[in-house]
Formats: sequence, structure tokens, C-alpha cells
Amino acid sequence: MIKLKRWLPSPPLSLALFVVWLLLNQSLDAATLLLAAILAIAVPILTQSLRPATVRMRRPGLALRLAGVVALDLVHSALTVARLLLTRRGSGMSPRFVRVSLQLRDPNALAVLAMILCLTPGTAWGEISLDRSTLLIHAFDVEDEAAFVATIKARYERPLMEIFES
Repeated sequence: MIKLKRWLPSPPLSLALFVVWLLLNQSLDAATLLLAAILAIAVPILTQSLRPATVRMRRPGLALRLAGVVALDLVHSALTVARLLLTRRGSGMSPRFVRVSLQLRDPNALAVLAMILCLTPGTAWGEISLDRSTLLIHAFDVEDEAAFVATIKARYERPLMEIFES
């Protein structure tokens, strides 16, 4: 147990790397196992400075509820984008960049927000201001910009603030 954290700074990452290496090689011979172990130890040590701050999730129940909301939103958005592509012409859609002022500051929460927006069909994270106060989102079809901003803030930003910052 002496200095175990130094050799395995992220045990889940090490385990995942070990398993993925074995799956990619489809072999359990000694050389493959040895290389998997070396990678499982070396990669987390070498990339430790690249990982964001330690996550402190304060409300795991809310995180599960947010995951459900996001899953439903992904399906709804995919169906909406498909419908728009099949029924409207280019002039009938309103793609635009929308600025959203943010209260969210935690880097992990911002990363989750980025993933949500990039995974959602019809939206893409454009940029975030240097002071992290404004987010630029490209949306496929926005008729009411204020309602779009209110939706982002209510469905994603507020729960993320409760999960990561409260």
C-alpha cells in the first residue's frame, strides 16, 4: 500500500486501459498481459496533469435524473431534426448562433454541459468566453431565442450547478 497512489493515480482508468488492451489484441498470452499492465500503469501517470480537477458530485440522485432528461431530450431532438429535414426547405429553418450567459463555473460541469450540447442533434457548442461567463451555441432551428436560452439554463445549467457547485 506504500505509495500505491503514485503508481496507480487512477485505478478505474488503469483497469479500463488494461481491459481495452486485452480486448483489442484478443489474446491472453504473457506478452499481451505484460504490455497491458505496463500501459495501465504508465498512461495514467503520464497523463495525470491533463485530467481536470477531481470531481465532487454533491447530488448523485439529481445526476441520474439529469441523465434521464438528457436521454429523453436526445431522442426528442433527433426526431425533431429528422422531421425538419424531411418536411422543410432550407429557407423554412432558422439556424443561428445563440449566446447564453452562464452562472456555471465548475470545469467538470462545463465539460458535461459541452457533452450534452454536442451529443444533442441540432445543437453544437461553439465557444466559451475566456471568463466562462458566455457560451456560444449553434442551433439548427431556433424560432424563439429567449425560450431556447431558458431551456438550456433550466434543463441543464441549474441541475449541473446543484450537482457540481452546491
